[in-house]
Amino acid sequence: MVFLSAGLKEIGEVKSITIPEIGRVVRRGVANPKLLLGVLLETIFFVFLLVLLKRNDVSLIWPLTSLGFVLTALSAKFILHEQVTATRWCGVLLIMAGATLVSWSERTRPAKTALPPARVSAPESRAK
Repeated sequence: MVFLSAGLKEIGEVKSITIPEIGRVVRRGVANPKLLLGVLLETIFFVFLLVLLKRNDVSLIWPLTSLGFVLTALSAKFILHEQVTATRWCGVLLIMAGATLVSWSERTRPAKTALPPARVSAPESRAK
């Protein structure tokens, strides 16, 4: 998100909704390294998210994606040099506490037990 934001700020504002203006923004966007890096990183995140969602419960993985907001706040502070207020840092701490609770709940959950294989009994031979 940080690189997307930085790239979009470099492209500039859309002055009007016209074909030439949209063309200008698109041309500047596809040539902007920060914007392209941001798109690449978002794509990588999405691929990892799909893999994790396939292997784990959505109730575990989706809340943990909120940790991205923690990284975004840190990146905004140190890469973009934005002022992050104390209230926002409190929000970041709440996100971290929530992610901790979600992770902890996964550890305390009873282990999934595999169902025993179905017994197939051979037909009994009846002696007469």
